[in-house]
Amino acid sequence: MIKDNRIFVEQAARTGDVVKVKQEVDWDLEAGAIVRRANETRGPAPFFEKLRDYPPGFRMLGSPLGTYRRAAISLGLEPGISVRELQDEFQSRTEHPVKPVVVKDAPCKQNVLRGKDVDLFKFPVPMIHDGDGGRHLGTWHIIITRDPASEWVNWGLYRLMAHNRRCASIEFSRGNHGGQIFYGKYVPRGLPMPVVVVIGADPVCSFAAGSNLGVGQNEVDFAGGLHREPVEMVEAETPGLMVPADSEIILEGEVLPDFTAKDGPHGEFTGFRNTTRVLPVFRVNTITCRNDPIFTMTCMGMPVDDSAICMAISAAVSMKKRLQKTGLPVKDVSVLPEASSYLAIISLKSSAAPHIRALENLMKLHGVGELKIIVVDEDVDVFNLNEVIHALATKCHPEKGIHKFELNYNIELTPYLSDAEKKVNKGTRSLFDCTWPPDWSRETDIPPRVSFAEVYPEDVKQRVVDNWKSYGFE
Repeated sequence: MIKDNRIFVEQAARTGDVVKVKQEVDWDLEAGAIVRRANETRGPAPFFEKLRDYPPGFRMLGSPLGTYRRAAISLGLEPGISVRELQDEFQSRTEHPVKPVVVKDAPCKQNVLRGKDVDLFKFPVPMIHDGDGGRHLGTWHIIITRDPASEWVNWGLYRLMAHNRRCASIEFSRGNHGGQIFYGKYVPRGLPMPVVVVIGADPVCSFAAGSNLGVGQNEVDFAGGLHREPVEMVEAETPGLMVPADSEIILEGEVLPDFTAKDGPHGEFTGFRNTTRVLPVFRVNTITCRNDPIFTMTCMGMPVDDSAICMAISAAVSMKKRLQKTGLPVKDVSVLPEASSYLAIISLKSSAAPHIRALENLMKLHGVGELKIIVVDEDVDVFNLNEVIHALATKCHPEKGIHKFELNYNIELTPYLSDAEKKVNKGTRSLFDCTWPPDWSRETDIPPRVSFAEVYPEDVKQRVVDNWKSYGFE
């Protein structure tokens, strides 16, 4: 089990998936620019060992899970595992959640700051993109809240922008679980909501915080399932809330029911900069941290980055489970990180036409509503973009194969939505049917596909494969 970022950095560095940057790097744009370029070139995660204006020991890890390879490493798998194998392992583990265990002593308690010593800028909070509204405290973190009416403890990954030494705007909305608890249970009573922010939990715990779980499900159990052993938790300074024991930095405080601040702009996972919004304020009362803390961050923008990879894996697994429960003849599901997780590919073992209504119902569900869906036949590999694009171009009938479903849930960050749609979080979904019509005969109507795998005898294919290098190919 990779129980903290320190172990993760060393293991990923050995496989070339983390690079240790030893020269001084500026927290003001330079670190963000390095992480952004590393994401866009599919390079290793940068680990900055020296940051301008900060003493030795203060370090920063950028984009821990920005590639499938690093996601595999975080789960203790071989970095070269295929996406299908990675998703299958992810699904298998999430079917067996593991409850956490509570410990008394924890590295995250090595330093405790209260009162006048509380200062968010004690840590190298980065200015990530040029044009951002401020330094972003939380881009790869966990926000922990509790529903006062139940035992439900929610972990979420809602962005935080620092405003001063003690306060940050927090991305609570009525569409995310943290916001639902805040606006539904605390604001009507005029009460502040206790909140703990964890910066630098192990990558799997942060992965869990950003996954699509239902109301009432505890992400910490989900993280334990992914680790295949319990997450060690320790009681926060805030009564009633627990935090991962090996985390780097813990911010404890409250979200105020009657105080807001302007937030943003900020470069988003959609690949575009969002606009300024008015959001609730998180006021920090206590900070605990490890010695020589590692600040974790990601630099969202044009994919691929941590958000795209984690959403691609978790959304694909969630969709596949939902489809299987409805009895649809699903073979595989892929959510494309290159499309900011707005595009899913589903392969079915029969024509899609009889199942359009069931697929429409899937698209209405929270967490998958923003997706466009391409449905392909089972002989199309959903993880092979060449095959998917070919199916879309040659098999989707422009009149009969494109389906629109109006006024479904959609997140307001979706770039193409109008202002009116953003206000109600609704918009039109689309499905592209790239399967053969159900009444077509395979013998007379469906043309044979021409590929190396399908139109040559086995002995010819094997001879070509065996002699490939001797022909002069690499």
